[in-house]
Amino acid sequence: MTRYFLSLAYPAEVWADASESDRATMHQAHLDFDAAARQRTTIVAGEALASTDTATTVRHVGGRAQLTAGPFAESAEVVGGFYLIDADNLDVVVELCDLLPHSYAIEIRPVVRVEGFDHT
Repeated sequence: MTRYFLSLAYPAEVWADASESDRATMHQAHLDFDAAARQRTTIVAGEALASTDTATTVRHVGGRAQLTAGPFAESAEVVGGFYLIDADNLDVVVELCDLLPHSYAIEIRPVVRVEGFDHT
């Protein structure tokens, strides 16, 4: 098994401008993904994220942490959520991602196991 991190990004207006019906369709896509992923993989974690205006960014300047309200950088896309799953291979993950809203840009990255740092 390989652990994969799936970052879900989309243009901010996709959610902001969505009708209740569109939002219900997107929500159902996540429920469908969850059901299918639970049959074929192990979902370690998955969460929706609050909007970027709720973010706090930490930067270290001169050896001291400086906090800034808001996102790290202005972007046309926002990360709206993530999944962390254990799957047999990338092909399974890619196939499952087809169940998620097609307005998303989904970045799939294998997790690197670091010796002495195990969160299982």
